[in-house]
Amino acid sequence: MTDHSLKGKTALITGGAKNLGALIARDLAANGVAAIAIHYHGPEAAGDAEKLVSELKNQGVEAVALQGDLKTADANTKLFRETVAAIGRPDIAINTVGKVLKKPILDITEDEYDSMFAINSKAAFFFLKEAGRHVNDNGKIVTIVTSLLGAYTPFYSTYAGSKAAVEHFTRAASKEFGERGISVNAIGPGPMDTPFFYGQEGADAVAYHKTAAALSPFSKTGLTDIEDIAPYVRFMVSEGWWMTGQTILVNGGYTTK
Repeated sequence: MTDHSLKGKTALITGGAKNLGALIARDLAANGVAAIAIHYHGPEAAGDAEKLVSELKNQGVEAVALQGDLKTADANTKLFRETVAAIGRPDIAINTVGKVLKKPILDITEDEYDSMFAINSKAAFFFLKEAGRHVNDNGKIVTIVTSLLGAYTPFYSTYAGSKAAVEHFTRAASKEFGERGISVNAIGPGPMDTPFFYGQEGADAVAYHKTAAALSPFSKTGLTDIEDIAPYVRFMVSEGWWMTGQTILVNGGYTTK
């Protein structure tokens, strides 16, 4: 029987220098993953990435920081090749990269549209493509999307729309990679207590979101906390391997499909 434990496994995490990506790295390391490649986007995150790498190494985990703007196919190819060279072929590939825009359709520019789809759709597609080429047999692939895929709401057209494509990429990849025992899933958190959320929301919207989930009264912030999501990622890349091709909304009852 195939071993789906995390002990001794290798992982690549995009957007892994801080917030949810960094917590996932710490959580996987604490549960037996032996080697982790931490991707970060640009120079502004280099310090966080190197600090996390140092922390992981102090725990006995082989770790490396890799920089890249993943909006091109070549950048994704380079990232996976560098990962393989540094820590070997990954058993686990997790993509947390994303960009949010809250804006009426009538005000969205073509440049904004192109940027949203380059980061949320194109980067996710080519990450999945390279993961399919480089992840070991019986590996696990997870993409972070958004619970807005289950919402009926204005102003998030390009955010939810560009993430919606990933749901279909996930289904197709799970079918195509399944013959190698690879599971492919997406997780859609609710509004998370990170700078990613607050940068787009005014005070009234923040107040609403902090009360919108069924379980909001039991959350330390009222929002989805990154600590709520990391255990689901860990499950999907270990014992949860039998689940594949799915988009799971993990949001305390904020939205549902």
